[in-house]
Amino acid sequence: MSKRILVVDDSSMMRKMIANILNPPGHIVIGQAKSGEEAVEMYQELKPDLVTMDITMRGMDGITAAREILNLDANAQIIFLSNLNEEKYQKEVEEMGAVGFVNKYKAAEILDLINGI
Repeated sequence: MSKRILVVDDSSMMRKMIANILNPPGHIVIGQAKSGEEAVEMYQELKPDLVTMDITMRGMDGITAAREILNLDANAQIIFLSNLNEEKYQKEVEEMGAVGFVNKYKAAEILDLINGI
């Protein structure tokens, strides 16, 4: 089943790569945000089925943005994509209620998480 997805990353190249992974199986990227602040605004406006979230961004980071989104919608589905230490962040994102954490070098694994939702 296709999902409407908001892609959040401060790198335009990474946003494009994630969209390229998501589009072939039929998912629809309905928006792309380059900051945490923009992600929260776009989430409220677009009401996506799923959010892919980078952790390190200028201004509001992805962890803070995810918490704000989850405060707005406890049922929000968020998957973190980052190059940061997976072991360090895996537990934190799960405790927060995120779907999971995927290393950017293995970004195609995001499809496995989406299919498990």
